[in-house]
Amino acid sequence: MNAEILMQSLEQSGRSDILNMDITHDTLCVCVQTDKIAEFLTFLRDSPDYRFIQLIDLCGVDYPNRVNRFDVVYHLLSLHKNMRIRIKVQASEVSFVPSVTGVYPVAEWNEREAFDMYGIQFSNHPDLRRILTDYGFSGYPLRKDFPTTGYVELRYDDEAKRVVYENVKLTQDYRAFDFLSPWEGAKYAVSSVELNKKENQ
Repeated sequence: MNAEILMQSLEQSGRSDILNMDITHDTLCVCVQTDKIAEFLTFLRDSPDYRFIQLIDLCGVDYPNRVNRFDVVYHLLSLHKNMRIRIKVQASEVSFVPSVTGVYPVAEWNEREAFDMYGIQFSNHPDLRRILTDYGFSGYPLRKDFPTTGYVELRYDDEAKRVVYENVKLTQDYRAFDFLSPWEGAKYAVSSVELNKKENQ
């Protein structure tokens, strides 16, 4: 089943929780009402027409100029039908997205990561706490308004032989990349043969 046939099938299902659909790079993307996400994913998993039994990925995307600044994106795979689908819901900084751990238990780690990196809140999550940063970390590192300096991070200091807290300092300006020539840096690469010649001189 290709993306166009899948889209037609979902249109004919008459579901009221679908807001819109489009096809990008041969993948169907479906925007769904946020409060209906668990119900919609259960439908895709259990329906014999789709059988999307695997949650491949769950991640956040930040659009700081929107009222609902976050998209929560779910990528599903149906091995039985040999197809993929992308589902999106929107959330604000203070709203809650229903947890889908009851539908896909593997979502527990991914929802914790989205909470840790973006601050997206998931209701009814069994263990919503930070997973990649330390528990005293301030802010959400993948938000586009996260400052390059000023927040505190935890690290082990070899010289002091203890754990220390210090201000975050990002050494590169990650917002000023030049994407027009991605291979430009390759001219500075040094091969292992050239490196050996320099060492032997």
